[in-house]
Amino acid sequence: SVTQPDVHVTISEEASLQLRCKYSSSVPPSLFWYVQYPQQGLQLLLRYYSGDPVVQGENSFEAEFNKSDSSFHLRKASVHWSDSAVYFCALSAQCLSL
Repeated sequence: SVTQPDVHVTISEEASLQLRCKYSSSVPPSLFWYVQYPQQGLQLLLRYYSGDPVVQGENSFEAEFNKSDSSFHLRKASVHWSDSAVYFCALSAQCLSL
């Protein structure tokens, strides 16, 4: 499961942004951020499977996987009005037995 505590965020143009995502999973998760711009469908912004904990995404967004505090926060150094959208954090946890 994932939790996004930042329900509604209002910031100034060119300010930095962080949208928090906390997850809970009993197996190593794959984590995703999606964005939905007005009158558009969901678009994948970035994803984490394994490896480097800092993931670079579209439009200068990045997210950092932090196993110790079960987080995958989305960040952008300088936002533009065109970043106005709904952002979704998602998790996929697959357990394979051989």
